[in-house]
Amino acid sequence: MKIGLLFLILLTLANPVFAEAQENYGPRNAVVLIIRHAEEPDQGSGLSAIGTARADAYANYFKNFRIDGQPLKLDYLFAAGDSSNSERPRLTIEPTGRALGLTVDSRFKNGRYLDLVDEIQRLPPGKNVLVSWHHGKIPYLLRAFGADPGRLLPRGKWPDDVYNWLIELRYDENGHLLASKRINETLLPDD
Repeated sequence: MKIGLLFLILLTLANPVFAEAQENYGPRNAVVLIIRHAEEPDQGSGLSAIGTARADAYANYFKNFRIDGQPLKLDYLFAAGDSSNSERPRLTIEPTGRALGLTVDSRFKNGRYLDLVDEIQRLPPGKNVLVSWHHGKIPYLLRAFGADPGRLLPRGKWPDDVYNWLIELRYDENGHLLASKRINETLLPDD
């Protein structure tokens, strides 16, 4: 009995098709876009003037976002929950929400990125998502979505002074990651 169980475990681990079938990182037949919140002011929990300009520019950017020449319709917007130190993730995508007629879901605090990933995995197939988060947790968020932060970000970290990147994650009908890439946005003159 023990030998049979051991054999089954070894067979499962040795069979990459079976092991891959167990990996489900994202929503089915969907795209997840991840951005860092816009620029912060010298003091306060909101956005700087440049950050507000970026947030406003995102509204048009995501309204007209395309993948392989085809328009991408966003269905859900998520932002890290407000804290006493920062409302920036939510403020960054509120203009996009208004432009698209979507509500920003900010139930999940910055450290609860795994709960966010679980929520997104449970969405109906074909629903596309935009996430605005704090840059320090984005590498963890990427890993939870099945992406390699070391391939997408320098040394696997989002630099402190970079605000103009977008991470695009594309998933198949089973929630397996098909493609991931970092896009350098040019929304503002200094980008």
